[in-house]
Amino acid sequence: MVTLLLDSAGTNMSVGLMKNDRLLDEINEEAWQRQSEKMVPAIDDLLKKHQLNRQDLEKIIVGIGPGSYTGVRIAVTIAKVIAVALKIDIYPVSSLRILAHYEKPTVCLLNARSNRSYIGVYEQEKTILADTIMSNEEVKNYLSLHPDYLVSGKISYLGLKETPQDPLVTMVKLAPSLKAAPEALAVNPVYLKD
Repeated sequence: MVTLLLDSAGTNMSVGLMKNDRLLDEINEEAWQRQSEKMVPAIDDLLKKHQLNRQDLEKIIVGIGPGSYTGVRIAVTIAKVIAVALKIDIYPVSSLRILAHYEKPTVCLLNARSNRSYIGVYEQEKTILADTIMSNEEVKNYLSLHPDYLVSGKISYLGLKETPQDPLVTMVKLAPSLKAAPEALAVNPVYLKD
């Protein structure tokens, strides 16, 4: 069973293949404002490298946001097109949740601009704080109240040290607990509003 993994909610583009419950290969690179031109060729490159074609894909796991308005739509749209064409299921997952370090409670953050952050807090399949928007001051206060939590995401905008995490590794670990969308066309990006 080959699963396509996609996320483009932040400044990175993440494309991976999962086979037999393990990450087979991935492309995870900075692609800010270039995800739309790079994601489909990255999918094709990974398939070709492993002597696979799109018909070998049996499902897709996709990060649905929150995140960059345009970035979130790219991965979701590509996932929907492939799923409809191949008649396969899509498994949507929060783009914050996949930033979590699976074994420890993690505050997952993305820059929401205007002195705000998208924030979600996770530990394995458990949601400690559902995805929401907070002011950067509220985020810093939350972090001060939870000094034992890891912090993940592109967080230099907050003046914090990043704890690198591969979102595709977390996708693979979460895969057994994810639920398929009722239909591919029903999968929509998540845009959090104030």
